[in-house]
Amino acid sequence: MGVWVIMGALARREDRPGPGGAACWFAALVLFLALGVVREAQALPYSEVRVQIRGVEGAVLENVEAALELPPGLVRDGRVNELWLRRFERGIPKRVETALQPFGYYEPRIQVERLPENRRLLLRVSIQPGVPVRVVGRRLRMEGDPPQRLRRRLNEFPLAPGEVLRHDLYENAKAQLKSLAVDLGYLDAEFSLAVIRVNREQRTAEIEMVFDPGPRYHFGEVTLTGNHRYPEKFLRRHLAFSAGEVFSFDKLGQTQQNFFDSDRFSGVMINPRIEEAQNHLVPIEIDLEPSAPRRLRPGIGFGTDTGARFTLNFQDVNVVQTGHELGLSGMLAERQKQANVRYILPSHRNMRSMVALRAGYQEEDLKTYDTRFYFAEVERIYGWSRNRQGTIFLRLQQEDSNIGGEDISSRLVMPGVRYSQMRFNDPIRPTRGYHLQAEVRGTHDNLGSDVKLLQFLGNLNFLIPLPFDTFLHLRGQGSTTNQSDEIGEIPASLRFFTGGDRSVRGYGYQTLGPTDDLGNVIGGKHLLAGSIELEKRFADSNWALAAFYDTGNAFDSFTDFRLARAAGGGVRYYTPVGPIKVDVARQIDEPTPSFRLHIGIGLGW
Repeated sequence: MGVWVIMGALARREDRPGPGGAACWFAALVLFLALGVVREAQALPYSEVRVQIRGVEGAVLENVEAALELPPGLVRDGRVNELWLRRFERGIPKRVETALQPFGYYEPRIQVERLPENRRLLLRVSIQPGVPVRVVGRRLRMEGDPPQRLRRRLNEFPLAPGEVLRHDLYENAKAQLKSLAVDLGYLDAEFSLAVIRVNREQRTAEIEMVFDPGPRYHFGEVTLTGNHRYPEKFLRRHLAFSAGEVFSFDKLGQTQQNFFDSDRFSGVMINPRIEEAQNHLVPIEIDLEPSAPRRLRPGIGFGTDTGARFTLNFQDVNVVQTGHELGLSGMLAERQKQANVRYILPSHRNMRSMVALRAGYQEEDLKTYDTRFYFAEVERIYGWSRNRQGTIFLRLQQEDSNIGGEDISSRLVMPGVRYSQMRFNDPIRPTRGYHLQAEVRGTHDNLGSDVKLLQFLGNLNFLIPLPFDTFLHLRGQGSTTNQSDEIGEIPASLRFFTGGDRSVRGYGYQTLGPTDDLGNVIGGKHLLAGSIELEKRFADSNWALAAFYDTGNAFDSFTDFRLARAAGGGVRYYTPVGPIKVDVARQIDEPTPSFRLHIGIGLGW
């Protein structure tokens, strides 16, 4: 465009009288051709530029590579711009020096070469880092009288005399020290002095640092806002702190998580008003957005154990605005029916502790037994953490069973204790974790029961990640009964059976156990079962393959029992509401071993 401006000016000049017009036109033509030549000279016959770095490795190499990232626009329309390339080349030594200094190298030697490779241009950068700068002295001091944890962290500061100067370690240690101070309530913590004095000639460095924690802050008054319609006392049980405690952002985060874990709020905003703190007491404002307190959730599914099933669950998490919870649930399946009601009275001291009142009806019609019972139960649940829970319970139950053709009617008054611990990194598709549960329960005629027994039950599950998107599932189950009555007096719900989708695959649901004289499975006093499963998941896919080995049985004597065994494989498809499982298992050591298909599908809303 500039050429056309010049040409226009010359044209105007030509209109003037005088002999210079032709000469001006000739000069303009030469200038136009010259600019075209220069324009062509700016483009090199290469379609790609690659930078090769030699002489450094590891973290140093990564930092240099980041510093020598090619600028956008260096290659346009498949050709390398010469002017941009020269500008980039001139800046390479300075960029490399800057990238090496955080690792203590202040006097490197740098050589840049152009190496054409057909249509590609290679820029080889050879680096000799030189002798690194080493720390010869440091003076670290902390103002005031802070907690021992802060002093210990200062004493653990890296870069002791004799070590190579590393700016990244220096900055990380400073950030960690300040972060710890903030975690301990020192919100105004700062470095009043933080300097590194480098002597390039002697290749030495001295560190001097003064850390001032400042005053310590504490939690002040807590204000709860939002149209939540929950009692104030009920809401405050979710707080992970009390007024007067040392201020902590971690406790604010835990408080927010507590509100979300209650499944009662769709939004929780916590605002610590640090700028309004008086006498170093920080007022806290919590704005709550409640979710719908009443939920109705239907579901359908199919399992080889239960057959096709339909479920319906109703929940009210704020009964008459008291914070109490009411739950109604029902299941209708081919071989099982259930109806349950649960009412929860929350503890105002601990959000994970409560008293639960339960009642319901259940029936099962299986090949091995038929049973129907009504029950009522009161539970005192102690929530020690998100993952640990203990329960004391008292259960009243009236049961009518038919096992092996014999009718049994039982009245049970059964106290017990239960402990459970669970930790998985994802509730839907975990990659690691465990779940263990133990229970002790018993009953006696002195309590008004028809039977006398004491039972111990235990279950454990482990999920262990292995290389190549492979996972190891380990499952174990063990139960035992100490009883004075004959096994024929024990109802079906207190006898042990095994077999099915979640125990020993290859066998029907609850078809393994001691038999009577006619060969009917009648259940046993003890139970042992275990499983090893290897699962291979496919990257960027919801599909997985599994291979497994199951073993287990129910029996009456630890000196005379046989464990049934089966092995097989299956397919998994992970959905947002849980996995769909299809397994095929073959019995082992049976006179006429057979294959059995196991399917588990569940969809809920």
